[in-house]
Amino acid sequence: MKASLFPILGCSAVAALLAACGGGGGGSSGGTTAPPATTAGTLSVALTDAPACGFDAVNITVNKVRVHQSASASDTDSGWTDITLNPARKINLLNLTNGTLDALGQTALPAGHYSQLRLVLDANAGTGLANSVVPTGGTEKSLETPSAVQSGIKLVNEFDVAAGQKVDLVLDFDACKSVVTRGNGKYALKPVVKVIPSAINGITGFIATAALGKHVTVSAQQNGSIVSSTTPNATTGEFMLARLAPGNYDVVITADNSAASVIGAVPVASTSSTTALSTAAAPIALADSAVGSIAGTVTLSPASSTEAAYVAAKQSFAAGPVVTVRYKGADLSTGAYSIDGLPLKAPQYAVYSSALPLVFAPAATVTPGVAMYQIDASATGYAAKSVAKVDIGTQNQSNVNFTLTP
Repeated sequence: MKASLFPILGCSAVAALLAACGGGGGGSSGGTTAPPATTAGTLSVALTDAPACGFDAVNITVNKVRVHQSASASDTDSGWTDITLNPARKINLLNLTNGTLDALGQTALPAGHYSQLRLVLDANAGTGLANSVVPTGGTEKSLETPSAVQSGIKLVNEFDVAAGQKVDLVLDFDACKSVVTRGNGKYALKPVVKVIPSAINGITGFIATAALGKHVTVSAQQNGSIVSSTTPNATTGEFMLARLAPGNYDVVITADNSAASVIGAVPVASTSSTTALSTAAAPIALADSAVGSIAGTVTLSPASSTEAAYVAAKQSFAAGPVVTVRYKGADLSTGAYSIDGLPLKAPQYAVYSSALPLVFAPAATVTPGVAMYQIDASATGYAAKSVAKVDIGTQNQSNVNFTLTP
């Protein structure tokens, strides 16, 4: 973890990092000279990450970032402008939680509207592992990245560059959703990356240090969907859910052998405001709980060798939110999934208040039940399905299966 959890990278910091990594190449693929300063703006790109499920490291080697004004341009067309990292840089995404940024570079761009943004990775070659994962307690294994290597990870984002102005883009790489198994101990990258604001804001707090060895994860959710997640500092317990759009969020804290802790309706007032949930002097403590698991298979019909399915275990509270307690990607080859560590005790619930410390109590009413979960399965291009009540109060469930169709 870096010295500061919440760095803000200005132009000078980006320039220094560019000099260190050799990035910042701005010529287009056709060799066009950089535009005059009077008609050009500047694009700066940085990388951040949400935590990964079940890994000690998730490494990608970034080669370049590419931008184009045409949404239909292919990777071989002229008109691309590249931010090239020379040499390419291997980055452990798990070092980029709590709002930490890794600057990839910047380049001059002609003023105008841009419709394509791509992140290009180096390929694994021979015995070298440009892209890899380290499963918890295990050894480094190759991470297959076919599409990202060939033409770049296509990011959904359009932006305008004004003459004489600087545009800062942050690529939020969700390692937990992006790494899926492919049977026989193999792993594949199915990139889930979104472009988020560069300005720092969000939700902060501290987790009691007694829980820090239990793989704590903190997420900001809306209507049961995870918007952002992070892990607390391994020494201090400090966390930050950074760069959130203004609105209300439900914050969910999970850990091994612990009941979930949920804070409802946490406000983020603006793109520059920060909301605190706890302090170092009065951190959030987690209640112990026995845990169970739910497993099964997700079958895609028609079958797909490239599309990943995700399964989420959810609960809701009386007069409160619906939240995702844990989720997992299904194996690309077999469709198998297993969601482990599901608490059997009621979640600890608190409604947000600016008066700290927050007061937690076991949720009075939990739907579908204290040791029951609603299980949702989804995949892009397929209709989502749910099983409303899966009870693990007396035994784990290993046959919760889904068939998803378009």
